[in-house]
Amino acid sequence: MNAAPSDALIVTDVQRDFCPGGALAVKGGDEIIPIINKLIPKFEHVVYTRDWHPADHISFSNTPEFVDKSWPVHCLADSPGAQFHPDLNVPEGAWLVNKGTHPEREAYSAFEGTDLAKELERRGIERVFICGLATDYCIKNTALDALRRGFQTIVLVDAIRGVDVPPGSAEEAVDDMRSSGVRITESEVFE
Repeated sequence: MNAAPSDALIVTDVQRDFCPGGALAVKGGDEIIPIINKLIPKFEHVVYTRDWHPADHISFSNTPEFVDKSWPVHCLADSPGAQFHPDLNVPEGAWLVNKGTHPEREAYSAFEGTDLAKELERRGIERVFICGLATDYCIKNTALDALRRGFQTIVLVDAIRGVDVPPGSAEEAVDDMRSSGVRITESEVFE
């Protein structure tokens, strides 16, 4: 099954720094890439988001505690760690959304400080499917923002992974999304 013309896939932050070996690695972050690569051709509209932080970003800490405003330095704009994972299929001229570009704001959501909502509306998108990294931060915040902005929102749970700090936060994020009205399903709906 292919997606409808009014659907968009939001591929969230599948960047080197969030995958094993990266500065803020998500356990198993690279395991979702084959699933995402199978989904991409099923959509007419695919958005690739990425953290694109300035060097003085508020989230960086020399002694990271893995909470808001206390993360290891990650996804510095134009750095190797900010690049998409090399196994992710990103076509030439892909629709890119850079987030976290303001030094004084965390910006976990792909909608915060970007023109994503306006561009989705311009393209006639009514429903978004979300995959990528990380469940408990950027996936959750992007999904909840999409819902608040009036988009039908579906998270593909087999195509996401969480930081899971503290332990259980990724599962709690899925529960929070579900109870807020986000539909949780698996990528097999497109098979």
